[in-house]
Amino acid sequence: MAPGLMPWSKAGIIIKQNLHQGSAYAAIMVTGRNGVRMQYNYTGDTAGLPGGVSAASPRWLRLTRSGDTITGYDSADGTHWAKVGAVRLGGLPATVPAGMFATSPNYFVTATSFGGASSQGGPSQATGVFDHVTVSGNPAGSTWSDTPVGGGGPLGQTGPAGPAGLRGASGPVGFTHADGTYTLTGSGDIAPEVPGPGSSLPTATIEQSLAGTFIGLIAIVVVAAMFVTAEYRRGLIRTTLAATPRRGQVLAAKALVAGGAAFVTGLVAATVAVGVGVPLETSKGQVVLPVPALTEIRVVVGTAALLAVAAVFAVALGAVLRRSAAAITLAVVTVVLPFLLTALHVFPPGVGAWLMRLTPAAGLAIEQSIPNYPQVTNVIEPARGAYPLPPFAGFAVLCAWAAAALALAFILLRRRDA
Repeated sequence: MAPGLMPWSKAGIIIKQNLHQGSAYAAIMVTGRNGVRMQYNYTGDTAGLPGGVSAASPRWLRLTRSGDTITGYDSADGTHWAKVGAVRLGGLPATVPAGMFATSPNYFVTATSFGGASSQGGPSQATGVFDHVTVSGNPAGSTWSDTPVGGGGPLGQTGPAGPAGLRGASGPVGFTHADGTYTLTGSGDIAPEVPGPGSSLPTATIEQSLAGTFIGLIAIVVVAAMFVTAEYRRGLIRTTLAATPRRGQVLAAKALVAGGAAFVTGLVAATVAVGVGVPLETSKGQVVLPVPALTEIRVVVGTAALLAVAAVFAVALGAVLRRSAAAITLAVVTVVLPFLLTALHVFPPGVGAWLMRLTPAAGLAIEQSIPNYPQVTNVIEPARGAYPLPPFAGFAVLCAWAAAALALAFILLRRRDA
């Protein structure tokens, strides 16, 4: 193990529904490089007072309970307190475990090269030192005990690991108490389970069943582009425009037909793929990370919408370029190639991330089912189903490209001879 602190190493005070791994909780904490945070129920995260925290610049922390509401405060001097946040934990029993904790997530170093990437790393440990520890109200007991929680985690989250969670690492785990000062050392994390090298489980996501979308996307843009360029190649566009002089209506009709056909085809294919693929992943021993029903619907319907908008984009390119080879090449280069180059690590990670933000390939983010939690150490990589933009933001980028291409196609179609 190397010296230093992980950015999301944590030490603080916590209230839990019970000591079972995965139970509801709220905690106020100091972190390695992210200041004071209040976190709750694995996904909630609120920043406290600005500024770094160190032995030379410590923080006072306070956690209060009123019924089911837990409120966190921090202070730089122990006198002037600032409220960080409050959360309601439904169903808390009258007596709950409360105490101090320390934990630190695994560290990873990812090396990229053309055609692949490798991640190396291991467990880390963090030590938190607490003094001036007081409990007010009606505490159930006055003796603190060392209680490791978890060490791998059930579905959906991991807990601060005890000795079993170190997986061979050396070093003390637990706490010591001397002269009113408590020193805690722990390893692991209190965070959602996410796919990637940092996962403690053999995880899969529902969108992994939609890997065929990539091939379908190529087929869709080829057919959609030729939906227009074939008429130019055979000279039939003159007949079409003679029958329907309003050229904008012709373009709109072609876009609607191509987009509608792609949407229906994609919806059926995505529904079947998820319905068959998820049980198949489970049968192979993979833990398919659960998502809300609305998220699953968004992934399936979003995949169909992705194909539909890509088809409209290809139709517009066909109308602009009027050559099958040129339109298909440009559609593939802008919609498909950025993802491929990023997944194969042809560019450095930063360049690949910007490609997936600015090009039409950003629309693939609509398939991401597990959010990129900022408080979780994981690799945001399209090949693993993680994208730099949120799902709807990425899809909006693709829609903007399609709208711009349609506008240009409309202008050129009205100005040019058939």
